[in-house]
Amino acid sequence: MTWTAAAETRLREVPFFVRPAVRKRIERLAAEAGLAEIDVGFYEQAKARFGQS
Repeated sequence: MTWTAAAETRLREVPFFVRPAVRKRIERLAAEAGLAEIDVGFYEQAKARFGQS
């Protein structure tokens, strides 16, 4: 799964100790949606879905 540079930057705002779990969960959602790349828009949608907007 690839991430745009902007999405990676947003992911770095997540505390380091939960970042791997957040990355995995967002990548799983993207795969379920049939996406090959995660951009900022999808990142924000996924984050809102987790209730962390």
